[in-house]
Amino acid sequence: TYLFVYDLMQFCGHSWIFTNMVIRFMSFGKDSFADTFYSIGLVMRLCQLLSILEILHILIGIDKSRLFPRFLQITERIIVLFVVINSQEEVQGKYVVCVLFFLWNLLDVVRYTYNMLARMGIYYLPLTWLNFSLCIPLYPLSVLAK
Repeated sequence: TYLFVYDLMQFCGHSWIFTNMVIRFMSFGKDSFADTFYSIGLVMRLCQLLSILEILHILIGIDKSRLFPRFLQITERIIVLFVVINSQEEVQGKYVVCVLFFLWNLLDVVRYTYNMLARMGIYYLPLTWLNFSLCIPLYPLSVLAK
């Protein structure tokens, strides 16, 4: 049940970020790109810091995911978010930050939804397909955005 609650918290955080970004874009258009970091950066940083727990979950054996890929993904996001974006104000207002946050959160909303349902023994085929297929185009796109 702990992992379900963890996934639920991450789902709520990433859903809030994703929804906020979509609504802001629909309301303000391209003008929303400039202050994406300022409007959602705090929640984004919180969600990414919480994701460090996933490494611990794998190390203590309560999550059966593979350590190396998760470690790489989490480390890369922490470095990009905290070292590159958070520490350099001139980067925070760039269009690429909005694109990067959109891609990360789209992946995470799907992943945490899939994880929550899987922990309850529910495997919804379209969501399963989306969870394992969405990363194929989006991971390379997020690397390009960096």
